[in-house]
Amino acid sequence: MGKVLFIIHDLYQDFNFFPLGIAYLAAMLKRANADVDIYCQDLYHYSNEQLAEYLDANDYDLIGIGFSAARFKETILGLCQVVNKHKKNAWLVLGGHGPSPIPEYILQKTQADVVAIGEAEETIVELLKEKIKGTSNLKKIKGIAWRNKDRIYINPMRKPVMQLDTLPFPAWSLFPVDDYSRSIKIMQEQPIGEKSLVFYSSRGCINRCNFCYRMEKGIRARSINNVIKELEILVKDYGIKYFQIFDEMFILNKKRLFEFEEKLNKNGLEIYFFCDARVDLLDKEIIGILKRCGCRFLNFGLESANNKVLKLMNKNTTVEQNIRAVEMVLSFGGIGIGLNILWGNIGDTEETLRAGVEFIKKYDTYKQIRTIRPPTPYPGSELYGMAIQRGLLKGPDDFFEKFKNSDLYTVNFTDIPKNRFYELLFEANKELILDHYSHTNDNMEEAHGLIRQLQELYSGKNIRFRGVRKYSNKENGKNTFIKS
Repeated sequence: MGKVLFIIHDLYQDFNFFPLGIAYLAAMLKRANADVDIYCQDLYHYSNEQLAEYLDANDYDLIGIGFSAARFKETILGLCQVVNKHKKNAWLVLGGHGPSPIPEYILQKTQADVVAIGEAEETIVELLKEKIKGTSNLKKIKGIAWRNKDRIYINPMRKPVMQLDTLPFPAWSLFPVDDYSRSIKIMQEQPIGEKSLVFYSSRGCINRCNFCYRMEKGIRARSINNVIKELEILVKDYGIKYFQIFDEMFILNKKRLFEFEEKLNKNGLEIYFFCDARVDLLDKEIIGILKRCGCRFLNFGLESANNKVLKLMNKNTTVEQNIRAVEMVLSFGGIGIGLNILWGNIGDTEETLRAGVEFIKKYDTYKQIRTIRPPTPYPGSELYGMAIQRGLLKGPDDFFEKFKNSDLYTVNFTDIPKNRFYELLFEANKELILDHYSHTNDNMEEAHGLIRQLQELYSGKNIRFRGVRKYSNKENGKNTFIKS
């Protein structure tokens, strides 16, 4: 059926989430009897020179790379140059949130052969079949943009998979699961040495915030029986205890949550997990279910402590709902809270930043350092379109020229001058870092080291700073920072 290589590009950090999207694509290819290899630059920091040697020694039909827009200029352009030089007769296929909204631009810049637009489980199999035929008739494959010499074609969109149970489980056996499962800690309560892994029980969201650049609309859910089967494999065969549930809408359906609890108990599965939650959907009954099922951390996309700003970003929630949800979780105890606040969106002022800082300080459970960052108008988001309309961005080239780091603004949507903007953001995050360390009795020298890094970031001296979330690593006596 052919041979496919997926390259998991380097993030230049020692904490790396399991690449679940690629694992689903690999599983679909394995179902079609294809040979699939995985090249983990992220975990092992293989250089592009090592990759070139690997490509010279192996032959593939397709070489796939998935990425977000944040990594395009920093990593993907150079990586594609290497792959194009050493791929022989393979097609280079790019996918993910980065290229999907701007496929023509990405093909022009990278000289890749194909961009898979949106979800690609079915697309990747059809591409491989066409490659093996040797006909290169890509016009009939939905959900792709492709390049033929100097011409670029964009085919009709493919409908997403509606029945998620029809997808095979991720192809864990092709990946170094043990290394991924030990790579990152998802909460302070997770004991060092315990393994964790990501899974999805649904795809999609009921909302569309202005900074969101999701391609598909609506929400699709797997059956609970299907989810339980996957968890059983991960617990029994891979020894996973903690899970990162990456659903955007895990708590949408209360009946489904009750069934999840029932099936966990029936199958004797004792797990712990992290999940996201919308404040307007949460009630005490749901919190009780989550806690009994093993939830140890709830991540809230609060985004602002100002109702006008929330309305302008299409959040469809209120500050009062934020307060109600957070206080309900705190009243239960035993569940940490992630308080995510953005600043620099349309309508933000010095006063809305101050409100965000005070909100975090009032309700923080100090399981992670919480800092505030600006929203990024990634291509495909409403913010990106608004920036184009207002003349703040000219297009993808301008975006990638201006984007430096997700903790820096790409476009200033406020009326605050640049120097003052970063002065305010620095003072706010300095206050939050010192507040965290004063409540956790951690090393204040370390806190001041982080503050110096922020100062270098905002002054432009070091734009490689990624933000911080911290847990205590008792194995080596040092604190470890993970991506915010």
